[in-house]
Amino acid sequence: MQKKIKVKPNSKQQKIEEQPDGSLIVHLKSPPVDGKANEELIKLLSEKFDVPKCHITIKSGLSSRQKLVEIDMES
Repeated sequence: MQKKIKVKPNSKQQKIEEQPDGSLIVHLKSPPVDGKANEELIKLLSEKFDVPKCHITIKSGLSSRQKLVEIDMES
């Protein structure tokens, strides 16, 4: 399953907002430095979709706020 995600780093609280089109807006506490925000994003998504972190891959947008994430639900 692929999800379009808009990331908002340096937020006061962590939360995931589901949009009507199926995309997500994810508020992260971490700053976008040294991949910390990406690590936090993967951790949050693994909890939300109940999959191990290794089943989540950022396909595009590693250094962007707009990301395309692949979530492997089968395994």
